[in-house]
Amino acid sequence: QVQLVESGGGLVQPGGSLRLSCAASGNIASIGDMSWYRRVPGKQRELVAIITSGSSTNYADSVKGRFTISRENAKKMVYLQMNSLRPEDTAAYYCNALIKGYDLIPRTYWGQGTQVTVSS
Repeated sequence: QVQLVESGGGLVQPGGSLRLSCAASGNIASIGDMSWYRRVPGKQRELVAIITSGSSTNYADSVKGRFTISRENAKKMVYLQMNSLRPEDTAAYYCNALIKGYDLIPRTYWGQGTQVTVSS
């Protein structure tokens, strides 16, 4: 019923920029915290950035000053602006959100992932 769909990934050169988008849809009553994770094969999933329902933000040390998370509540969307990209940023990026459906029970949802590759 509820879905999160990411977009915006791709191949970019070191120092370049990408903007990832994640759209929530379905029978949604409200959305709490929204976040971005990334995962490299063989390694544990890493929290990249989180934005609360009150728009407070926190970032992993590895991306501070380079990435910006934002949200548009009316559109049920969260974004990740990625600047000054480095090869070590290469990963599959996943959006995550705490969402209440019409039953008002909070559940965690994940997007399908979008690949970001930083390479010359």
